[in-house]
Amino acid sequence: MAHLVLAYPKMNEEDYLLIQEFRRQNDFYFSVVAPHFTIVFPVFDIEKNNFINEAISNSINISPIDFEIKCATVNKDSFSDYFHLLLVPDKGYSDIVKLHDKFYSNILFKDLRLDIDFIPHLGIANSKDPFIVKNWADEWNSRDFIISGTINKLTVADYTENIVTDLFNIQLK
Repeated sequence: MAHLVLAYPKMNEEDYLLIQEFRRQNDFYFSVVAPHFTIVFPVFDIEKNNFINEAISNSINISPIDFEIKCATVNKDSFSDYFHLLLVPDKGYSDIVKLHDKFYSNILFKDLRLDIDFIPHLGIANSKDPFIVKNWADEWNSRDFIISGTINKLTVADYTENIVTDLFNIQLK
């Protein structure tokens, strides 16, 4: 069992359906979790209530984050042979990075992975073939797209046996 903090973005229905249709065809996490920004990656050694309390504490005085995504990029998974297609925000990028860093400043500091770059993103596809993922990125980037939205809540979730279960929502003010 692991706990994590996710931000399910609020966006317009058209953008959500576009992302979900692409994910349905190309993302093996499609049935595991909805489109999201990961704020805290799986943590295995903190009891659920302590983790929730830490998330609540780190969310105090955090305002909603507006974002705009205009770019898709390829990322090599650090733990497997897969490559991922990521939608990376232009607007909101630094605010999401700062939120991520804030969460790793207290009891989660020992879980911070400095050997892996933190790139705020919505993961939408994956393959072991990097050229397939590069072609997907080129397809997305050949269009003049803007996906706008807001992160207005954070969700503490459980991740066990490839199943994500939402446990607790924290509204940002």
